[in-house]
Amino acid sequence: MSLHNYIIESEKRVPVLLDADVVVAGCGNTTASRTGSGAVAGAATGAAIGSFSGDAGKGALIGAGVGALGGLAVDQHQKEQERQREEELRRYPRDSY
Repeated sequence: MSLHNYIIESEKRVPVLLDADVVVAGCGNTTASRTGSGAVAGAATGAAIGSFSGDAGKGALIGAGVGALGGLAVDQHQKEQERQREEELRRYPRDSY
């Protein structure tokens, strides 16, 4: 495979890895589990991306940090949605028959 083709193929994989990282960051029920799963997925993604430049370790560290932040952001978003649902149920309780 030529260098040009390798670069083209590599660029196709990176968005898929990043999408997978976002999906995995939402796994878990607690702040710690969501942040942790984001960090692990970010480290794996960062290592894969970093390997293209020859420094998988640095990529893994950066990816773990970004993934942890992403997991925390997903956690906070999901908690806010839960708060809104609970508030809506308090305002408009469902009739029980």
